[in-house]
Amino acid sequence: MNTEDRIQNGSLKSLPVNSIIGKSYNPQSAIRNYRWVSIFCLVLLVACGYQMVGKETHVPPGLNSIAIPTFKNQTFEPGIEILFTQAFLNEFIQDRRVKVVSRAEADSILEGVVKHFYTSSVAYGNSGFVSQYQIYVLVDLTLKDRTGKVLWVEKDVRETQWFRTPSGGVTSQNSGTSGVSNEANKQAAIQKTAGLMAERIRNRFFYNF
Repeated sequence: MNTEDRIQNGSLKSLPVNSIIGKSYNPQSAIRNYRWVSIFCLVLLVACGYQMVGKETHVPPGLNSIAIPTFKNQTFEPGIEILFTQAFLNEFIQDRRVKVVSRAEADSILEGVVKHFYTSSVAYGNSGFVSQYQIYVLVDLTLKDRTGKVLWVEKDVRETQWFRTPSGGVTSQNSGTSGVSNEANKQAAIQKTAGLMAERIRNRFFYNF
């Protein structure tokens, strides 16, 4: 009796499995086949021009370089423009999707103005002295091409950060040392604020143009 007759007679269960599928199932062989299919699909995606999301950009053609001149400082905080300029330079240099060059060589120019900066006390220690401050920064940004045409403008870009006093709201016998440490903490907070804003604007430059 052949296989077809046995199926009709309901006696297929008496047949060895190998006689039905022709050969035994090999799990390792199936895994190898799956890997080859995956590699083949990946090659097709690359060949069709797909890019990783992290490297996708929407910058207009021709903008291959950028200059970031020193920001203007319209506040009473000395040197704040240097910290913000350096933060933006670092962000674009590390990204590497456009070349950071001088103003004379650049396809685009990112200009910044630090408009407002102030600190406010937000927490107090048991003795009634300030233990934590909040800083607030407001910046205007303008991107131009080499002819001076404005490509986009970001007005009133805001960023805030907090920093603690060295004594944590407790009186210090050495007020001079405490004042120096407090200023160092404030500068560190400004630097962090600048870094966060630079990262946000770099994303704007590449993804939401």
